[in-house]
Amino acid sequence: MSEILVLYYSRHGATAELARQIARGIEHANMQARLRSVAPVSTTSEAVDPPVPNSGAPYARLEDLQECAGLALGSPTRFGNMAAALKYYLDSTSPLWLQGALVGKPAAVFTSSASLHGGQETTLTSMMLPLLHHGMLLVGLPYSETALHTTRSGGTPYGASHLAGAESDLPLSEEEKQLARALGTRLAQVTRAQLDAGLIKA
Repeated sequence: MSEILVLYYSRHGATAELARQIARGIEHANMQARLRSVAPVSTTSEAVDPPVPNSGAPYARLEDLQECAGLALGSPTRFGNMAAALKYYLDSTSPLWLQGALVGKPAAVFTSSASLHGGQETTLTSMMLPLLHHGMLLVGLPYSETALHTTRSGGTPYGASHLAGAESDLPLSEEEKQLARALGTRLAQVTRAQLDAGLIKA
């Protein structure tokens, strides 16, 4: 229960790299990060990929979400919204909603887009909506993180973000890395406080 789930969908690797930076921030705050991804979806068939990915983080099960004390949720931007693969996974979490299994657990969100004004902030808020329905506590990035004032790439008060470029090949900037790690650290600190106060079960 002292683990934080870092759950994401990544098509070209940028969101996965943000996830790794957030995991580093979590571990900097002396908590464990559990990296998990979700399988792509198809418009014609649900079973197009093997049950275990060939590379990268394992696919998430509902138990991963239930067992962890906090959540960092990430998706590339798709027309200002989260990717269908992540939405598909979240739509499967009704059993946890019925149990109230996520109530009081801290959560944060992160995203990547091809252009700077490509819908990063609406994607972040789209991911917040199901988390609010689950009763989770949302954690963002305060402006005491000075990189929010200086970044010319990604980074928002709503969560970590990355400008991947038209070819989805731009590396994370130093500000983006710094803000992603800061988000992970802050999420871990809030999660630890919830655990220590007995507000979520260990």
